[in-house]
Amino acid sequence: MQKQSRQPDLVEGSLPVFVFPTELVFYADEQASHKQVLTLYNPYEFALKFKVLCTAPNKYAVVDATGAVKPQCCVDIVIRHRDVRACHYGVIDKFRLQVSEQSQRKALGRKEVMATLLPSAAQEQPQVRPQEEERRMKEQLADRVFFEQTAFQTESRTASGGPSLLTVLLGLVCMAALMLPTLGEQESTVPVYLHLSVNKKLVAAYVLGLLTMVILRT
Repeated sequence: MQKQSRQPDLVEGSLPVFVFPTELVFYADEQASHKQVLTLYNPYEFALKFKVLCTAPNKYAVVDATGAVKPQCCVDIVIRHRDVRACHYGVIDKFRLQVSEQSQRKALGRKEVMATLLPSAAQEQPQVRPQEEERRMKEQLADRVFFEQTAFQTESRTASGGPSLLTVLLGLVCMAALMLPTLGEQESTVPVYLHLSVNKKLVAAYVLGLLTMVILRT
């Protein structure tokens, strides 16, 4: 109860939000891709309520745009593209997921997810769109919440020698967490306080997956 009573003291916008995937790509010639799923994770010890906003709400249908996530659980948010036309090819829209503690109105954290419509999977990642890429980077740099993600993207574009030391260290920490015993295992020489719950290992696996994508792009 004491932990829950402290949650309202969190600074607005400071709570990390875990969402996968971090980008949505729709293909005009693939009907199945017109429906995408965003998974929102709640690794915290308190419940969260969420709201999904969009820069182009008329182009998308969001199932359960508002809701709640129980502690150490996740929820799937279905997004359908309902305006598949050639004039929207290559346009980058944004979804913003805002989360807050159930007894508070202020947004404790937010995360933005890019959404793009392409003609077909064969044309994924067009050769160059320098103006759009520059605008996208500036928008991410302008928001303090996305500083870490922007740093990864900037590094992947400018550094050709491999992933940064921070990326490697974070990956090693996640791997170590996954190798620790699961909470409840009896036959283990590892101290009990190092045993992790399944949900915490799920978060570690999620972060490790994101880091793997960053490393593969460098």
